Amino acid sequence: MQPQIYKSEVFDMACRQFDIAADLLGLDPSLYERTKYPKRCMAVMCPIRMDSGEVRVFEGYRVQHHLSMGPTKGGLRFHPAVTLGEVAALSMWMSWKCALTGLPYGGAKGGVCVDTRDLSFGELERLSRRYMQEMISFVGPNTDIMAPDVGTNEQVMAWMMDTYANHVGNSVPAIVTGKPVSLGGSEGRREATGHGVAYLIKSYLNDLNIPLDEATVAIQGFGNVGSEAAVALNAFGIKVIAISDYYGGFYNAGGINILDAVAYVKAHGSLKGWKGGDSISNEDLLILECTVVVPAALERVIDENNAPKLRCRILAEAANGPTTNQADAILKQNKDIITIPDIFCNSGGVIVSYFEWVQDLQSLFWTREEVLNKMYKILDRAKIEIENQKKKLKCSRREAALTLGIKKVADAKAVRGLFP
Repeated sequence: MQPQIYKSEVFDMACRQFDIAADLLGLDPSLYERTKYPKRCMAVMCPIRMDSGEVRVFEGYRVQHHLSMGPTKGGLRFHPAVTLGEVAALSMWMSWKCALTGLPYGGAKGGVCVDTRDLSFGELERLSRRYMQEMISFVGPNTDIMAPDVGTNEQVMAWMMDTYANHVGNSVPAIVTGKPVSLGGSEGRREATGHGVAYLIKSYLNDLNIPLDEATVAIQGFGNVGSEAAVALNAFGIKVIAISDYYGGFYNAGGINILDAVAYVKAHGSLKGWKGGDSISNEDLLILECTVVVPAALERVIDENNAPKLRCRILAEAANGPTTNQADAILKQNKDIITIPDIFCNSGGVIVSYFEWVQDLQSLFWTREEVLNKMYKILDRAKIEIENQKKKLKCSRREAALTLGIKKVADAKAVRGLFP
């Protein structure tokens, strides 16, 4: 019976993906619900004093999907649309992602319902610290390790690490990942997700025998992941012709000046007002005629309405859950489009978060080149496993990735047994 506390479209979507994969695997009924649903969730109220003196209370959540293979791992997002159901779905996807890539983690996710554009720097700090304070009983370097996500960054992780350290009385760098290098962060972590996306795009372009200098890419979402993917694609000689963020997008058939766009966002906080191309909506960007479309923003942006209109050869899912179940069924019938599924496509971030955690535990650190090369090797291995599973089960690439991840979690639960 599906838990009602998580009821939402995005949670239903994650559950449906699980059901399809579990049916393909012939999953043991005794493991079905244990593997599918989150182990536990926390809902907290975070009161903070605003700069005006007013006290406001923000809703916060954390969902830990399973702890059968190690501590849980997952990001923390600050966004006005955060719900418990969304956080639960994201924790499920993180579980399959970690298992798929061979990381010793279960999935987790956290969120606070807030628009960070409405907060001052001091208010953001107070909210970050309060959230960590409320979660201290449920997190730890061997229990649950947080990382940045939508609306959070290295600075937020630094505040959270400091809050935890003040509670336990000593520095614990491994309590969060994605923090500044000066506090035990890893070289290459900031760009890892985007560079992983770009690396896989290059790999599948090579499989299709499409020359890199003839490929064109449209990226919806120019936050950390989208912008870093654009920078890496640019370095590979692949032309990015469209980018967008919350305020809208820009199209330039001759190629976007990526470094100029990145500098503009760093100076102004968004693409709003940039002059680097013709205006284009987020909706129209997704159906541009191009080689690769990269949804790098939020969930469920590709649905049954626009899926038939996609005109790309590769759909690289840099965001989590960008394609609805209905759209996925449409794309499964379209043999002209290769989908690089989210739990594989954007896994570079958690892979390098794992590296950061390992480095913190050892107090031994690697160079950026070592970090990224280790990440590429894991992505290459996972790609081979996915392509082999796709042929073996005669299924879609998404189903292949999901079955690989889910089976590893189910196997771990089966071997450990059920505690009385």
